[in-house]
Amino acid sequence: MNQHPQQSDSNDQFGKSPRCGAREAAIAVASVIIDHGFTAYLAGGCVRDEILGLHPTDFDIATSAPPDEIAKIFRGARGVGEAFGVMLVRWKGRVIEVATFRADGVYHDGRRPTDVRFATAQEDSQRRDFTINGLFRHPVTEEIVDFVNGKEDLANRILRAIGDPAARFREDRLRTLRAVRFAARFEMSIDPETEHAICEAARDLKGVSRERIGGEFRRMFAHSTRMRAVQLIERWGLDAPALDESSSVGDCPRLAGLTNEPSFATVLAAWRLDRADRVPPPIAGAWRDSLNLSGNEWKEFSEILEIVSALYEQWEDLSKSGRKRLAARGAFSAALQILVAVEAERIGGIRAIVDALATEVGGLAPESFLTGSDLIALGFAPGPRFKTLLDRMYDLQLEGKLMSKEAAIALARTEWTA
Repeated sequence: MNQHPQQSDSNDQFGKSPRCGAREAAIAVASVIIDHGFTAYLAGGCVRDEILGLHPTDFDIATSAPPDEIAKIFRGARGVGEAFGVMLVRWKGRVIEVATFRADGVYHDGRRPTDVRFATAQEDSQRRDFTINGLFRHPVTEEIVDFVNGKEDLANRILRAIGDPAARFREDRLRTLRAVRFAARFEMSIDPETEHAICEAARDLKGVSRERIGGEFRRMFAHSTRMRAVQLIERWGLDAPALDESSSVGDCPRLAGLTNEPSFATVLAAWRLDRADRVPPPIAGAWRDSLNLSGNEWKEFSEILEIVSALYEQWEDLSKSGRKRLAARGAFSAALQILVAVEAERIGGIRAIVDALATEVGGLAPESFLTGSDLIALGFAPGPRFKTLLDRMYDLQLEGKLMSKEAAIALARTEWTA
């Protein structure tokens, strides 16, 4: 092996040089490693995506250099999983993950190996999940290094587990959902043995952390192929352990009709409503825990379902003020977006009514003429009557029956003393 040239000062480059592209940084880091006498490849998803003509944003490096050598080569490199051979290297405004080729030991927890050993590039490719993710690319020659026949599977759009599919899913139970994401995202067919192993391993998904499951759902549902993802989730029986409810298979017209990059909460609400047409709906709150929803996600999801319920059960009987209040809620447009796929004519009528209400003075949600501070200034003692009176005054304002602050104050005096 060559004697090391002067150590690359990646920290100085990070601070003094303009930020470079992720691919440029990864190639530069890999090239430096090669110059120090080691093997280094671009690895995994970035290689897959470039072969497919996509533009990856994350570039990882796999190398024969052990972590201590990476630390010698790059000043400021730090370990984030040195037991697994993973180091982070800064280069011109980018942070590149560099992992030493390794072979994994036994998996006992369905997520991580109990031990690893540093190994060859071929052994490293064999520990990965699917053939399409087991590819390497030389950073200088651009040659594809393929020990798992992944390039052919990419060309044929086939998702296939590396080696024994059942073993791959026992090692990391989340791989069943990753299979869904890759098959949907890249419009792939499924190798029959791999598909059989997914169905057999589906029940084991229940033991995976809810944070990891929720993360996979977010990635799947952020893409326009989310409908295909749901079809696979239900077909393979992954919905029951993921959502902690009974499996269900059927059409999803509300979900299929979503457009314009809907939020995660909107996608979930559409799916929830589609499933409720086929099975008795469980408590929606269970999804908060099953998918580890954030406070904001849960709030939006719940609000959408509340608005949908109001549109079904109350809209026809609501007063003008009630319709304005409902239409002014933040999730109202998402609720309409979900329902238009199954009730286009009715939703079109609701939209026309809302558009007309929005043209009235103050629109759907004008600033209230009367506030709690106004009532206190009038000498009214704070108490339960405050909210009742303020709500009534605001409803009259929304109805167009109160046209000024002065009129609202006068009416409030009368009603308070009545």
